[in-house]
Amino acid sequence: MNTILEPPDLMPPDDLASIRPTRPRGPLVIEIDGVTKMYQMGSETIHALRGVALKIFRNEYLAIMGPSGSGKSTLMNMLGCLDTPTAGKYEFTGKNVAAMEDDELAVIRNKEIGFVFQTFNLLPRSDALHNVELPLIYAGIGADERREKAELALKKVGLGHRMHHRPNELSGGQRQRVAIARALVNDPSIILADEPTGNLDSRTGEEIMALFEALYEQGNTIIVVTHEQDIAEHARRIVRLRDGLIESDTNI
Repeated sequence: MNTILEPPDLMPPDDLASIRPTRPRGPLVIEIDGVTKMYQMGSETIHALRGVALKIFRNEYLAIMGPSGSGKSTLMNMLGCLDTPTAGKYEFTGKNVAAMEDDELAVIRNKEIGFVFQTFNLLPRSDALHNVELPLIYAGIGADERREKAELALKKVGLGHRMHHRPNELSGGQRQRVAIARALVNDPSIILADEPTGNLDSRTGEEIMALFEALYEQGNTIIVVTHEQDIAEHARRIVRLRDGLIESDTNI
């Protein structure tokens, strides 16, 4: 991953969409089988997931869709190791996540999964460079190596000229690119994006999706959770949930 991307506004989304190359998928990254998740709300038991089975491979670009209450957010939390199943199997790169302790899950979240959130989740008083360095600080990486990796990640998303700007000095699209650089900096197994264009106008949203397209072409594994059909159609595979079950799983 040494190629430096041009800023997304220099990459026409329509041109990227017309090419739509599909990379050969690699080894299995995530396998869940018979996964259920139940929550207790007072005297009522909520069945958020009802025996879901799903395989995700390296080099895939996957969108997860579903209406409110479908189990989409619960599945996202499960895939991101933010939650564990009530029952069923979940293996991440061959490791049994369902049986892991909290500290083991924290290591996977830090090193194996790059998170991109709708609300960016940046530290307001820190510049872009420090925000991108955060996962490396938690991973115990030394200062010089941290800075080098963070600078490279910001250059990859077209923000080499903005690395010393704070979030309030950046546009919404630039803030989301900082968040994407932060997700990339540890070279994770997957990038998990939750409604990544939800707080952006349509043009900026297209620029962010063009950036995901370019990252996918470079070999990144991307999972986007969205309720928007046009955003999901940027992916190569769409999984639809309804009532805690997978309704469809389609390559596009």
